[in-house]
Amino acid sequence: MTRLFGTDGVRGMANRELTAELALDLSVAAAHVLGEVGLFEGHRPKAVVGRDPRASGEFLEGAVVAGLASAGVDVLRLGVLPTPAVAYLTEVLGADLGVVLSASHNPAPDNGIKFLARGGVKLDDALEDAIERRMNEQWTRPVGAAIGRVRDYPEGGERYVEHLLSTLPNRLDGLKVVVDEANGAAFHVSPEALRRAGAEVIATHVEPDGLNINDNCGSTHLEGLRAAVVAHGADAGIAHDGDADRCLAVDAAGEEVDGDQILAVLALAMRETGTLTGGTVVGTVMANFGFKQAMQREGLNFVETAVGDRYVLEAMRAGGFVLGGEQSGHVILTDHATTGDGTLTALHLLARVAATGRPLAELAAVMTKLPQVMINVKDVDKSRAASSAELAQAVKEAEAELGDTGRVLLRPSGTEPLVRVMVEAEDAELARRLAEHLAGVVKTALG
Repeated sequence: MTRLFGTDGVRGMANRELTAELALDLSVAAAHVLGEVGLFEGHRPKAVVGRDPRASGEFLEGAVVAGLASAGVDVLRLGVLPTPAVAYLTEVLGADLGVVLSASHNPAPDNGIKFLARGGVKLDDALEDAIERRMNEQWTRPVGAAIGRVRDYPEGGERYVEHLLSTLPNRLDGLKVVVDEANGAAFHVSPEALRRAGAEVIATHVEPDGLNINDNCGSTHLEGLRAAVVAHGADAGIAHDGDADRCLAVDAAGEEVDGDQILAVLALAMRETGTLTGGTVVGTVMANFGFKQAMQREGLNFVETAVGDRYVLEAMRAGGFVLGGEQSGHVILTDHATTGDGTLTALHLLARVAATGRPLAELAAVMTKLPQVMINVKDVDKSRAASSAELAQAVKEAEAELGDTGRVLLRPSGTEPLVRVMVEAEDAELARRLAEHLAGVVKTALG
């Protein structure tokens, strides 16, 4: 049976796969599992619940809150806040559980439920599996004073912004920045934090209506941001996704600065201040080969993980490392956050620009990106990707053609019904030709 939890919680089309009933059942099961492993022992349990602005988040929030309160958990309702803000508040408010309702960069009809353990960290696989097993079971319901109580916590956003500002090594005075908030969860807190840090801010896509989240904007659609940066003569542009755990940037000429480049800039900044533990950066198999070359050239170590910020964070915690992330813009700074935080990343990237007086493009040039072609193949059976002999043979032939001048990566998405094909090569045309060929084979073999 397909596992309900993916790499980033439970995702699906709201009111189809992800229903109010499912959200309620998940929340009750989560309360039972966490209670039985001892997380609620000796005190009255408390949860915080936050969401992005999707219309479906309104009824899903109601279902989650109802499930938790009916299981005896007190709930602080945070309203619309970014995922990293919910993680931060889970930790500082001493909550036993955090819940985020978001589908991140996915389109508005989708939504998701992500549980955070005490301390604001993602639940491990074993706990998620236990929650799945406990759904829809018979249980004795608390009554009277034992039921959970619910109240709003409107001051959460301000506490989060104050925290972000407290992490900055220097102010951003003199910088002009365009931000694209994707009509998402950070539409208010991110521009506010940047302004209070000293930057002149031009904020775009900050009018969420429940349906326009990620709609031709944000970190998956940089075209508008590029144009706005050039038009306004800005020093940089910043783009977030719907739940603002990602940050991509644009330099003054409108050129993209991706997660690998941001990691490289931050790695050198942290090495300079002596805060880069072990001289090590953690990334995934998707990291550009040019990033690995840059780290090696600079005498820094690179630890590679599977794709997914949860795996990056696991490796960081295991090794005691403080900087990690993904090309997609998930950057984790564990001195200040328990998860990827787009606004935190933007503040520290821009702080480096302000401190050095060097343009973002010059800082990002520490690495040279190898041409990389990514194709998302939709409407295929991603569960058969690892077992298809036809696909394995096609990958083997592509790898033979590349030799040691590039690589092939083919993987099912953990959050969407598609297979990602990535080819990296010194020659851009070769990378494109092989990627298109492999995408065709995926469609044929798995369609």
